[in-house]
Amino acid sequence: MTHILAIDQGTTSSRAILFDRDMRLVATAQEEFRQHFPDSGWVEHDPNDLWSTTAGTCREVIERAGLTVADISAIGITNQRETTVVWDRATGVPVCNAIVWQDRRTADFCRELRDAGHEAMVSDRTGLLLDPYFSGTKLKWILDNVDGARARAEAGDLLFGTVDTFLIWKLTGGAVHATDATNAARTLLYDIRKGRWSSTICDLLDIPRQMLPEVRDSADDYGMARADLFGREIPIRGVAGDQQAATVGQACFRPGMMKSTYGTGCFALLNTGDTPVASQNRLLTTIAYQLDGKPTYALEGSIFVAGAVVQWLRDGLKIIREASETQPLAERADPAQNVVLVPAFTGLGAPYWNAECRGAVFGLTRNSRPEEFARAALESVGYQTRDLLDAMRADWAAQAGSGEVATLRVDGGMSASDWAMQFLSDIIDAPVDRPEVLETTALGAAWLAGMKIGLYPGPEEFARTWVLERQFTADMDPTERDRKYSAWKRAVTATLSF
Repeated sequence: MTHILAIDQGTTSSRAILFDRDMRLVATAQEEFRQHFPDSGWVEHDPNDLWSTTAGTCREVIERAGLTVADISAIGITNQRETTVVWDRATGVPVCNAIVWQDRRTADFCRELRDAGHEAMVSDRTGLLLDPYFSGTKLKWILDNVDGARARAEAGDLLFGTVDTFLIWKLTGGAVHATDATNAARTLLYDIRKGRWSSTICDLLDIPRQMLPEVRDSADDYGMARADLFGREIPIRGVAGDQQAATVGQACFRPGMMKSTYGTGCFALLNTGDTPVASQNRLLTTIAYQLDGKPTYALEGSIFVAGAVVQWLRDGLKIIREASETQPLAERADPAQNVVLVPAFTGLGAPYWNAECRGAVFGLTRNSRPEEFARAALESVGYQTRDLLDAMRADWAAQAGSGEVATLRVDGGMSASDWAMQFLSDIIDAPVDRPEVLETTALGAAWLAGMKIGLYPGPEEFARTWVLERQFTADMDPTERDRKYSAWKRAVTATLSF
């Protein structure tokens, strides 16, 4: 038994990745699933799709690698965070579709809570803001709007979980109802300082506490995947939300280290060590990982639309057929045109946190073409990252006396674009390090499980295995950098005003 099976259950697909005893990627299997948009600003998944694609890709990757279940030492799970599932304790049947992290249906309720003066208390306990992004208000919506759900929950018949919890429940045949600290920290219900569910917030949102899973370390015993799934039982020993798993996979174990992942959205985490840093710039305070009962904290900034802006070029505007076409288009864009795209398709995340605003394009001329749209789309990701980095530097300086971020490591699909990463380095005026292994999210989940069973080394030795593939350094004239970023800030101001 010399391999770790990493489950990476994402927003648009489920993936299974096998790593060998040297943490080298052996094989990958992936399956997309349907997205549901029942109303404006609503985003849902069928939980059965999440489960079936997860189980299917796990079987497929073992077969593709030419291995048997006897070769698998343990399972690590990483998952889309905040997505909310409620299911029947006895049957495992979901009461409704999962409400996805992107969903904005509880925006009005969040505004009511803010207007009533609850945000300071919630932020102090959870490190989060009152925003529909997080699981708590989604769970309340399900209890209030699905027929019979609240009565069944109060009777103890329904369970709540983020996607990791639902998968653990299914994998173990209902034997384990648990989550890890990183996922719990994203629910709006977990006190990250005391390390327990907040009775005050559960009462505020009218959430029955018997619905909530047990919270465990990121490397811990999560039971056994049942034998009828894969041919024998397999221990589940690592769990982390996708962005925290990427932080681990990037070996950001020291305070001041930062990673930025570019998937559907963009998520940047700055390790702040054993002290939770309260943001003065509307960033989130969260748990980066928890080992041996000890949480390591992070500042996080979330961009709702990163890679999704390229999907919009493909599926919405239909000016590209493949994502890979974006870079050559951007390279041919007219440098005399100053098209700025603010991709607030589902609102703006950190540091603005405005759920109601929507996307806008500025600077269009009669000559604006697909090339200019492609460049503006890629540049929007760099601009949003700078927004996050500037806010993190300010918060980190207030806490640590220095705003210097030790390193910025990137991963995710868009990090493969040399053009986008060079622009990122140019606009933040700092080096950007891209690792040799881009599957950092899956690697983080695999390392947690492998480390727990003794197959993989501890944090310090693991960090020494991190290998740089390419470093991008700033090469933009400072005047041009200031001009472009100033135009972006004006565009955001106008978008928020509209």
